[in-house]
Amino acid sequence: MSLIETIERQESQLVFKSFDELVAFEVGRRLVDLALSEKAPVVIDIRTPDRTLFHAALPGASPDNDHWARRKSNVTLRMHKASLRVGELNRARGRSVSSEIGLDPMEYADHGGSFPVRVAGTGVVAAITVSGLKSEEDHAMIVTVLEAYLGKS
Repeated sequence: MSLIETIERQESQLVFKSFDELVAFEVGRRLVDLALSEKAPVVIDIRTPDRTLFHAALPGASPDNDHWARRKSNVTLRMHKASLRVGELNRARGRSVSSEIGLDPMEYADHGGSFPVRVAGTGVVAAITVSGLKSEEDHAMIVTVLEAYLGKS
């Protein structure tokens, strides 16, 4: 199975029945716990298109990680796909985030680490983002927490 197929499967399986501020807080708290246990210098951000629901900057993370988190979540919220999948699709097509495809690279980043919050019967309502590790590691941290939270592990 290719990386793109793996991410598509994750997106189709990791679906919430409902999602609100309390769910965002619980998922965010679990991400913080995992990141602290791994001494991961990350920023964790959960947002809707117009509102931040959860944000944490852990020891070792830099202000630049906040900007990366914003740019990665912008990709997920616009494309309704994990930022890692968007990046893999772009690379397979020989393109990148640029004005040529209508995306400002200062506002969008197709690196791994942002995952869509999909609610059954509704669609994508938010993005969960981790920034500070390698692209696939940021993505994997989110998937690990969501699999446990949603009982898919």
